[in-house]
Amino acid sequence: MRRTLERVALVTATTTAGVAALGTTGVIAYLITRRPDVISGWLSEEPSVVTARFAAAAAAVSLVALAVGHLASRPLRRQLEAAAHALVVLADRFADGEARLKPLRSGTAELDHVSDVITRRAHDMTRSLAAERDFAADASHQLRTPLTALLMRLEEIAETDDVAAVKEEANIAIAQVERLTRVVDDLLGRSRATGGPVPAVSLDSVIAALQREWQPAFEQARRSVRVRGERGLFVRSTPVALSQVLSTLLENSLVHGRGTVDVHARRSGPSVIVEVSDQGEGVAPAIAPHIFERSVSSGAGGSTGLGLALARDLAEANGGRLDLVQAQPARFALFLSEAESD
Repeated sequence: MRRTLERVALVTATTTAGVAALGTTGVIAYLITRRPDVISGWLSEEPSVVTARFAAAAAAVSLVALAVGHLASRPLRRQLEAAAHALVVLADRFADGEARLKPLRSGTAELDHVSDVITRRAHDMTRSLAAERDFAADASHQLRTPLTALLMRLEEIAETDDVAAVKEEANIAIAQVERLTRVVDDLLGRSRATGGPVPAVSLDSVIAALQREWQPAFEQARRSVRVRGERGLFVRSTPVALSQVLSTLLENSLVHGRGTVDVHARRSGPSVIVEVSDQGEGVAPAIAPHIFERSVSSGAGGSTGLGLALARDLAEANGGRLDLVQAQPARFALFLSEAESD
């Protein structure tokens, strides 16, 4: 900004001084060479009159010089005015919440710097808002599954008069409430992005808890879950994340699949692979390449298309990977690092 203003002042001053000097020199040269009688007449008059006439002539030349200087600096002033106006418009668009802002390139360093700050801040705010929306959607989805399972247990308790059955269902409901608490704690930990070593968790204990949790839903659908493969495996993952990923796969099979759901755990080198499959028609070819993208869903069962995307994110956050290894019938594979038992 200072350089531009200095250029305006320099152009104005230089032009004015140059026009004044040339104008004065030209007038004097004209009078000496063409009208010496005028000069002789002025010199013969009173000194005060001569001084006044020269002052009037100098003032006229100065006014012309100022006018020329003003016209000469007009392009620079218009350029500065346009850049300032564009910056104001950019600031108004930012204040209105517009995110796709293009920075100015006016040639004025200060204005361009302010423009860069505004556009960068708009981009950061857009990313922050998108992250908050994703977190809210993820939190909603993660809480929905344990809440649904808890509701089913409470319904079982309400419909039975068997004291032993009530006690058993109540104990399972308490375990689900504890899981729900861990889900909330895990979500808060994700929002703080604390980071740290991934703990070891027993795969058998997580799968067994999920069997108990999903048993009523599968029985109601006249279906079952079969667990097979190696036992006593420990993997690197938080219990909440592992439970959520596998719950998503079980829920996906319950909603979209048919027949028995097969959960197969096995070692493969330094990794543990948990495969979840069913006997349904599988994933449509058009959807299969995009199955883990947010909002991609067949629409069956009120699916939002968020579950598998969130499950993959959780797997990757714990150093694992979730893939669709077979589309028809559907077979998902969760790859996790094996851990030593505590």
